[in-house]
Amino acid sequence: MDKKSAIPDYEVLDALIEEVKRVLKKKGARTSLRKYVIRNIILSILFLAAMSCKTTSPASPTFKITPALSTIVFQGTVDCNMAEVWIGDTFRIFSGKQGEDPVWGYADQLRFASGTDANSVFATKWEDYEKPLIPSNVGPLEDGLHGAVWFETVYQDSRDQSGKTLYALYHNENYPTNFPYNAETGEGYILKDWPEGLLGDTTLAAVCRIGIMKSTDGGRSWDNKGIILEDKQPRMILKPNNTAICFAGGVGDPSAVVSGNYLYVFYGEYGYPGVFDTATYNSVTEWAAQCISAARIGLDELDSPAGKAKRWDGKAFTIPYDGAGKPVTSLQLQLNNGGGPVSSVSSEYFWGPSVSWNTYLECWVMLMARAKPPRWGGSSVYISFNYNRDLGEAFNSQQWSEPKFLLDKPGDIVWYPSFQPGSTEEDIREKYTCLRTGKKGRLYFKHFPKGQRDRYISEYEIEFFKP
Repeated sequence: MDKKSAIPDYEVLDALIEEVKRVLKKKGARTSLRKYVIRNIILSILFLAAMSCKTTSPASPTFKITPALSTIVFQGTVDCNMAEVWIGDTFRIFSGKQGEDPVWGYADQLRFASGTDANSVFATKWEDYEKPLIPSNVGPLEDGLHGAVWFETVYQDSRDQSGKTLYALYHNENYPTNFPYNAETGEGYILKDWPEGLLGDTTLAAVCRIGIMKSTDGGRSWDNKGIILEDKQPRMILKPNNTAICFAGGVGDPSAVVSGNYLYVFYGEYGYPGVFDTATYNSVTEWAAQCISAARIGLDELDSPAGKAKRWDGKAFTIPYDGAGKPVTSLQLQLNNGGGPVSSVSSEYFWGPSVSWNTYLECWVMLMARAKPPRWGGSSVYISFNYNRDLGEAFNSQQWSEPKFLLDKPGDIVWYPSFQPGSTEEDIREKYTCLRTGKKGRLYFKHFPKGQRDRYISEYEIEFFKP
């Protein structure tokens, strides 16, 4: 069976399910006949489901994680995935947070550092970072940039031979206080039954969105191009159902890679998959729509991207940028394995994906953290693989392996794991970044040692082996 034939025929499955419903409703048929027809239909469904599991995709790679010869403690501010790019022979990283935040205070920490190799740049002293020109926030009811931003992925336009045309995908957070609801536009949020924030019951939970900025000078200055993915007010999960001290809803922490003519965005989904109403709220409905999800936007749309990304609907990328898509089901924690809705104080889930194309394995590699309650606790890192180079064909973007355990820091908290290049001759020659990697590299993550200050650190190396 080839890879295409291994994809389940959902149209056939849907038709069989409808036939079951029709038979069950049919009047006048003998009970024994109805049972016979239903039994054969169910057997057909089970056969198709079983056949869908028999793929010829290669077995998952193996890997070895070992202590690095030296530990690198990042000197900049990190609260997201790392955005980086090679501009000529210069390796450049963007880190930090910029903009208004009613809970944590205004942030002026988005910076970039440059050098000849990854290790030396990651070790750059904070005073040697440079400050880019970022658009300012606008007033609460004005059109423009609201809330703080974090750069999480940088796409480099291959048409610009200088390498200086960049598109940064940013994680953006807002609150009802800085971005109040506007009935005319449907944007913003209503301060009613709003869930608790990370700093206690006197603070508010944030809503995350994903947008794009553009630079034509290698990242020294940026223009805001708008929001490409968001969940609006009707999909916010409010009190008394939202008890997790997490987000009120939204989409965030994007990791984006190019395949064909599209930028594929993998992100965390935190909203309700319909209009939230405490009278009709269903925790399983919420859980089924959440976890790491995928969307895409055309490369030719990046100069005017606002509202143009499409989410996965279970069969194709058709759902609007603010609609309820379907998550990557293989990356969902099942209900019998600790999984549950993000708004629940007792749920666990995978989040913070970091995706790269591995030239040695010839497959996509995704690292992620496993959140545990409360407040995004969790001390472990997991890894998943996808052998489909073309993410645009059929179900390729969804065919990730079941996450495998990679690392644990018992008693501590671990966020934002990523596989990064080192400073070997190959790393420099191939110009590896967090989006394109090789056989061996460094593991970075944000580490909260119990009772100590957090830090973004690399103390381990990962080496991959082909199956």
